[in-house]
Amino acid sequence: MKLAIAGATGLVGQKALEILEERNFPFTELIPVASERSVGKKITCRGKEYTVVGMQRAVEMRPDVAIFSAGGGTSLEWAPKFAEAGTVVIDNSSAWRMDPTKKLVVPEINGYVIEDQDRIIANPNCSTIQMVLPLAPLHERYGIRRIIVSTYQSVTGTGKAAVDQMNNERQGTPGEMVYPHPIDKNALPHIDTFQENGYTKEEMKMVNETKKILGDDSIQVTATCVRIPAIGGHSEAVNIEFENEYDLSDIPGILASTPGVVVQDDPDSNEYPMPITAHEKDEVFVGRIRRDETQPKTLNMWIVSDNLRKGAATNAIQIAEYIVEHSLV
Repeated sequence: MKLAIAGATGLVGQKALEILEERNFPFTELIPVASERSVGKKITCRGKEYTVVGMQRAVEMRPDVAIFSAGGGTSLEWAPKFAEAGTVVIDNSSAWRMDPTKKLVVPEINGYVIEDQDRIIANPNCSTIQMVLPLAPLHERYGIRRIIVSTYQSVTGTGKAAVDQMNNERQGTPGEMVYPHPIDKNALPHIDTFQENGYTKEEMKMVNETKKILGDDSIQVTATCVRIPAIGGHSEAVNIEFENEYDLSDIPGILASTPGVVVQDDPDSNEYPMPITAHEKDEVFVGRIRRDETQPKTLNMWIVSDNLRKGAATNAIQIAEYIVEHSLV
């Protein structure tokens, strides 16, 4: 099993290397890949040192699986070249997510859609992954009509430069501005680029990807995505209107029995999900489960997950594990 990690020197790539070790992923050869400026650097995984190579060299090495965390432009250029060489590419960018010929996968929900001829598989947006994982069993049980979601997203979702900007601001140190405004002690209702309809690209990702993953274009989704000065994970306030009535007392049990979901919902003990407690964990945490008292068949939840792990690297590695387990490579 030859495994390539494209974007190995970035935040998600570095996290993927940690998770490979934690989960004891069965590779026999690791190929760390990065841009030309990082070629020749050394990275360590499982106590062994590896040398970073460039994209062309990695294609020539013909890995069995390549996990891409190198940006949409890089993926559009290079994923097809890896695929042509026989590699299964699991792409963490938005490049292929809405391509009707590519699968968009959260393994616990729809891993079964992967087939042996798939050579480029899309990893969903981090905010979408953590939302749809607990919503999938509720959709199956009650049918989701409409979702209203507001996100509170960690600076780690933008990358190392954004973390540096926040830390520089806290220390009063001049530095590169990744965002158009200060992020420390602030909240920016601006994630990715604004679209013609007034929504950001991040917000539209949540709209479109949710429908594709849950396999239901009738679900109405509206989103507002906000960047906050937090590290550890993304948080979401989610309002769900169902087709059918539900019993509130059934919801925690349904969620707790869903693989990858942990219920933290004891307001009397101040227990609810937070980025600081979700940090470095792979689960999606759900709390503040309560009925929307303004209209029938509607539920409110608070969802938190580590965006670098389940929102990115862990989900990609779980896709790779599914491929290996089902002999699809």
